[in-house]
Order: sequence, then structure tokens, then C-alpha cells
Amino acid sequence: MTMPDAYSDAISRACTNSPFLALAIERHPEPLAVLRDQGVDAAIADIVAAYADAPVGEALRRRKNALAMVLAVADLAGVIGVDKVTHCLSDFADAALDCALGDVFARRTPGEPVRGFAVIALGKHGGQELNYSSDIDPIFIYDPETLPVRAREDAADAAQRIARQLIDLMSARDGHGYVFRMDLRLRPAAEVTPLAIPVDAALSHYESQALTWEQAAFIRSRAAAGDRVLGPYFMEALRPFIWRRSLDFGTIDEIAALTRQIRDHYSKGQLLGPGFDLKRGRGGIREVEFFTQAHQLIHGGRNPALRARSTLDALAALAGQGIVPEDEAMMLSAHYRTLRTFEHRLQMVDDQQTHSLPQDPAALDNVARLHGLADGAAMITALEGVTGEVAGVYDGLIASQRSSSDDAAITLSNDPELLADALAAAGLEAPEALAARVQGWRGGAVRALRSAAGRKAFEAVLPALLAAFADAPDQPAALNRFDDLLRQLPSTVNVFRLLQARPALMQTMVDILSHAPPLAESLARRGDLLDGLIDASAYDLVGSVDEIVQRLSREEPGDDYQQRLDAVRVRVGEMRFALGVQLIEGRHDPVAIAGGYARVAEAAIIRLASCAVDEFTQVHGTIAGSEPVILALGRLGGGALTHASDLDLIFLFSGEIGAESDGRRPLGSTQYYNRLAQRIIAALSVPTAAGALYEVDTRLRPNGAQGLLAVSFASFAEYQRDQAWTWEHMALCRARVVFGSPEARARLEGIIGDVLQHPRDAGEIAAAALKMRTDIASHKRPLGPLDVKLLPGGLVDIEFIVHTLQLQHRTAFHPDLREALAALTAAGLVDASLGAAHDLMTRLLVTLRLVAPDCAEPPPASQVLIARACGCQTWDGLMADVEIARAGVQQAWQKLFATG
Repeated sequence: MTMPDAYSDAISRACTNSPFLALAIERHPEPLAVLRDQGVDAAIADIVAAYADAPVGEALRRRKNALAMVLAVADLAGVIGVDKVTHCLSDFADAALDCALGDVFARRTPGEPVRGFAVIALGKHGGQELNYSSDIDPIFIYDPETLPVRAREDAADAAQRIARQLIDLMSARDGHGYVFRMDLRLRPAAEVTPLAIPVDAALSHYESQALTWEQAAFIRSRAAAGDRVLGPYFMEALRPFIWRRSLDFGTIDEIAALTRQIRDHYSKGQLLGPGFDLKRGRGGIREVEFFTQAHQLIHGGRNPALRARSTLDALAALAGQGIVPEDEAMMLSAHYRTLRTFEHRLQMVDDQQTHSLPQDPAALDNVARLHGLADGAAMITALEGVTGEVAGVYDGLIASQRSSSDDAAITLSNDPELLADALAAAGLEAPEALAARVQGWRGGAVRALRSAAGRKAFEAVLPALLAAFADAPDQPAALNRFDDLLRQLPSTVNVFRLLQARPALMQTMVDILSHAPPLAESLARRGDLLDGLIDASAYDLVGSVDEIVQRLSREEPGDDYQQRLDAVRVRVGEMRFALGVQLIEGRHDPVAIAGGYARVAEAAIIRLASCAVDEFTQVHGTIAGSEPVILALGRLGGGALTHASDLDLIFLFSGEIGAESDGRRPLGSTQYYNRLAQRIIAALSVPTAAGALYEVDTRLRPNGAQGLLAVSFASFAEYQRDQAWTWEHMALCRARVVFGSPEARARLEGIIGDVLQHPRDAGEIAAAALKMRTDIASHKRPLGPLDVKLLPGGLVDIEFIVHTLQLQHRTAFHPDLREALAALTAAGLVDASLGAAHDLMTRLLVTLRLVAPDCAEPPPASQVLIARACGCQTWDGLMADVEIARAGVQQAWQKLFATG
């Protein structure tokens, strides 16, 4: 169908099936002609300029009527879709409010601009998703200090008069209809508050008294009209209320409960057919919106990318961040558009705010024919798959919020004897002692459980939690650590609500408490670490360094230096915790986990160093032709950390010694970069309320602890060439630049390459390596019988073998030991078994750092976990494999150093 034919068909259907549109088409022939000849945007522009000589109220009503007609015809013709319709209507609402406010101010206080009064849009207006016949849901706020008032008029009285006049202008009807109906019931405490609220009083309400539905409503809020300073100020001040970093999971329960109430209330409109409510019915518009907002509430406090106001934009963001599967988001978006389109058809008929399909067959057929379908039955058929799929997705959300205690295996009594019997029947050990402990928790022995909210959340989840502990491989250890967690957490409400909302996390928490003391300690300090495990993506390995840096670089508007650092500490803590959980749950190879730990650390260095540089240069300026560079050695240089690894770093700078910075407090280059290095180390290691990140070890720098913290490239090259010990060159074999521009990285890598390729006497290298290893053995004893790092034939011996061969043969220089071993094997310098031994003992070391940090033999239950992580069926089999691996390493050692 050609464009003119499409418009003609749309106009014919509108005139036949919609009394409202038929009258509008008759009244507004000019914009209709522009639509047909020049398109939608030209017609809208024509409407905006029309009726300039009419009184403001009349002009706005006539423009609204014409706009609704133009958008409806273009929509029916298939020229535009629901996204364009809703956005244009929302833009017009903003412009109409500004125009009406300007008229109110001009009549009340001539010569005064619109200031001290702002309109905050919520609901579909806030999300820029207005229907043809939507109300708008504003909140009016005013600033008593800046609002213009008449002589002897109080600011509060002036604000109420402005609000009433604005409502009258927007809602008044005449022969051309109305502009917009206004519903102010979303304002704080609407039953008792005035129409316009002082900005400070509004903020105080939301900070201290607001209800769950108000937080959800503000997801789709924005400053729509009025004072261009006051509105944005209010929205920015409100951001922490809307986007809470630690979500109260009771919020999600309340959203699910609200949906169930809506379904019950509109039960007659639940079955698809005549009378079905497209907005509130099962599988309807509201369920797509609630599904989207629930996920935004869960994740939006941590991820600003999810704070989209419109439902469609939010679904796209949730899919883009991997929180909602892409196919599911696309399906919901398509169905949302379909449901909104049919809702619009209902409203086009008589410009009524209706959402229900007509009960009368003739009226149902009329709506269908307006859309271009044969009859009402065809329309019902078109909606069948839509509502069914939406309902299925939303049912899954509700099911995931079901109380974990619904299926609990233990009925808990307050009677100690009955409680002990129930615990014993559930398979819990020492039931009498445990019953006494539970009663102690209930009786106020734990500070965080003394509040009514804390006790309520605890009791709701306790039956299922104890049932989970009954299946713990090491019940006493798990329960003792749980007791420690309860006593250290400042608040337990959200932890228990989270466990209630996500029952699967109970098993994860029990696994942590059973097997991983370091993770249990982290959880006791920060209960919100569990929040990061609520979706499947938490069990994916972290991405590339660049991707992690991007995650760490998210910041809130107005964040200062310390807030940026704390945000990084929080996110790094979450990622390290998630990697530990992935290891405990057996989701990934420990070698891959070690690589993830290293990428997180490198990204943290890049982000924190960048923040420190930005802050430092504001005071001290920069040094022309010079920049800071950070070199990683040891396990970080090799790209494989454990949960407990510190960071071996060397701080360097390019450019000439003696240059001076250009800031208001200039410094010479040496002093400049040494102070900057201290600032970066502090950012990485100083504990704050958000926690500490890493221990930083700088002893491998030139001249060790006696040398400068940061040295120039030239000084570094001279030291390595003329003064460094062989063991320092061995350390340089795992050097890797982790911060600096591409040019500086290339230059430093060239210096390191020249040092490593320098000819050396093979015997002298072997003698120096042997002496260094002997010194380490005498000064640094193995932590325990499983310390495969320091035991003879362990990982340190492999490192010495690799670095000795690299320097002797000037080959296989790769900071990653696995890559270096592969190259040495290919060159015929080591047996392939050495690489296998390295991987096995690396897996064991990475796992032990979480499960048995003291390297002592772990409990039998944890032995199973460790063996599995290392690719062995049994603990005894693992120990046998480790002994074989160590023997192979010792044999290679004897061959290289002739110590047999």
C-alpha cells in the first residue's frame, strides 16, 4: 500500500470507528494536509506554531486535539509506532506545562520569570510513555526562598494558588476538549499535604517516611517543567532514595504482592476475551512494567546504566548488562508495544482513559476494525500469545520471590525441648546445644536481632536456613561461622530478606561458611556481598581488563575523590568475593579463577591510579614529556593471583630527572613521582569504611627498601644494567607493565628486554639461583604440610627452574609461567610434565588460600571440594598426584643444578 493509500485507509477507519477522531479530523484539516504531504514531524511543527493568538488555555486544548489526531492517523497508517506516539505526547505535556506555568506567573507576578516552582513528572509522563488519554501524575515542589509572591502574600499560599491555577488551565474542558487531566495522588502523604510542597519537606519525607511503592514510582521520574534549577536539584538530591545501593529485598516481595492483589482485584478481567484488562490483567502492560522495575530496583543502585525511565529503554539496558536474557527482553519489548498499541485503539474511540476490551461484541468489533482487523475475534487471537508469554515470565519472577520458609523442612517451636526434637529429626548434630544457641539468637544475644524488623526477617528464613545447615558437610564449622556472622553484621534484615527472596543463595552461603573462612570473614564485614550473587552472571568469569576498568569507572554525579576510591573498593571486593564463590561452587578451573583475580587487580590499579593522578595534578600540575608508569612483578606480573596475594609493584616515570611540574604547587620530578606513588599505594591499600583492597609490596624496586619509591626510566635501566643482582633479573622475567601510555609501555618493555637478553655466564646464574633458593628455605618456612608454594619440589622451585633457564638461554621470556613453560618445553629444555606439575600445584594453592589458608590438612568435607577443584576424584588421589608432581620437579631441579 502506498503512503497516500495508507493515510486514506487510516482516515477512513478513524472516521468510521472513532467518533473522537472523526470530529478532530473535521476540525483540523490543515495539519492533516501537512501530514499527508510533508510527514509527521512537519505536521507536529505546524501544530506547535498554530493558535498563537488564542488565549493560552484554548490554544493548548486545540493543539492537543490536533496533535492527538495527527499521531492517531499516522499510527493507524503504520507510519509511526507506539514509541513515537508516547514520546510526542510526553514532549507536548512538558511544553504545555511550561506554557501554562508561564501564563500563571505572568498574570500573578508580571515581569517575574518562572522560578521557585517545579513540576516533577511520574508514571507514564515521567517515563515519556504517555497514552492518548493518559492522566499526568505530577508532584509540585516549590522553594519558599525564590518563589515570587505578591505583596503581603505568604510563599506557601502563593504556591497553592499557582498549583490550583495550573491544574485549572490544564484540566479545564471546552468544545476542543482538555489539555491533560492531572492526578496529584502520588505526592507525599497526599491525603493531608497541600498541592504544592516545599522542596525540603518533600526531601525529608522521601528520606525518612516514604513507602515502597513511592521508591518504585520514582524510577520513572524527572523534572518536566518549571524552574530549571530547582527541578534538577530535587531529582539529584532524591537519587540515593530511588537507587539504593543495598536493596531491601522486602521491596521485591511487596511488588510481587501488589501484582497478586491486582490480579485478585481484577479477577474478572484475567481471562483473555471480552472485558480483558490490557493494563492490569494477567500478562498485561503492568506486569511488563513491574517485571522491569523489579530488576531495576535490584541492580540499579549498583549499575547506573540501568536507570532508564522508559520501560523499553530499561529492558534494553537490562539485556545489555546481561541481567535479563536478550531473547526474553526482546520478547517482552515486542509484546509491550503490542499491548500498548491495542490500548491506544481502545482510547482512540472516544478519548476515554480505558484499558479493558469491550464486553459488547459490536463495540469489540469496532475497536478491531479501527486497528485494521476483521473483527473482535481476530483481535483476541492476536493477543493470545502475547499475554500468555508475558504472564509466564512474570510468574517466574513472583515464584523466585516466594518465601523460602514455605517449603521448610523444620517446624520451629519456642519450647527448647520441642525445638531440640525438631532439630534432631532434621539431622542437625548436638540438637540440645543448637536449640540453646537458637534461643539465644532469638533472645537478644545478637545485637542485630534486637529490632522487631530484624527478628521478623530472621524468623521468616530460619526454618529453611537450619534445614540447609542440616545438609552442610561440616555442620559445627558452618554453624560457628554463622554465629560469628550474626554477631559481626551491623544489620541482618537485608541479608535474611535476600535469602528469603533467593532461596538458592542459602546453599551458597552454607557452602561458604562450611569451606571458606576468608569468604565467611568478608561476608561478616559486608553482608551486602550476597547481593552480587542474585543473578546467573555472578558466576561468569570476570571479563577483560578493559571491561573491568569500565565497570570500576562507573560513578555517581558529584562524587569526590574519596567517594570514587570507595566505589572501586566496593566493586573490587564484590568481584573478588564472587570469584571465590565460583571456586567454592566448582564453577571454573582454579587456574582460570587465578587469572580473574589478576585481571581484577590490574583493573583496580588502572582505575585507582587514574583517580590519584587526576587528583594530584589538580594541585601539582603535570610535567611535560613525563608520566607515571607501574610495573607488576611476581604473581601479578604472571597474571595469576590467589585470593590472598599481595601486589609486587615498581613505580617508574618517563622523562628527565630535574624537570618541574606546572601546577600551583610545583614539585621536581623525583619528589613529584614519589609523592604520587605514595598516593596510589594508599588508594590500593589503606582501609576505609568500604574496606581495603590489597597489600602492596615495593621491595623489588631498585636498591630495595633503601631506594627511592619511584625512579626514572634512565635510573632503572642503569641500575638493572650495572648494579642489579641475578635474582633481581630473575624477578624481571615476570615483569609486566600494568599502567602507562602505549608509548611509555613500549619504551619500558624495550629496557626490560635489553636487560634480559644481556649475555650471562650459565654457571654463575645457576650458582646465584641456588644460593637465593637456599636463603629463602632458611628464612621462609612452609606454612603447613600442604604449602605447595614453598615445599621442596613446589611452585617456588618451578619458578627458579624457569627463570634460570630463561636467563641462561635468553629465550621463553613470557611473564605468564604457563606460557614460559610451554616455550621451554617446545625448545626441549624441560619435560612437559613440569607444566602439568605447575598447573596441578597452582590449582591446589589457589584453592587452599580460600579453604585452608594455614595449609594444614582440611576437614574431610573440604578435602572433597579441594580434590574436585584440582581435577581428582579423591583426596588420597590428589595427594598422590601432588607427590608425583613434586618428585618430578625435584628431579628437574637436580638435573639443572646438579645437586643429586
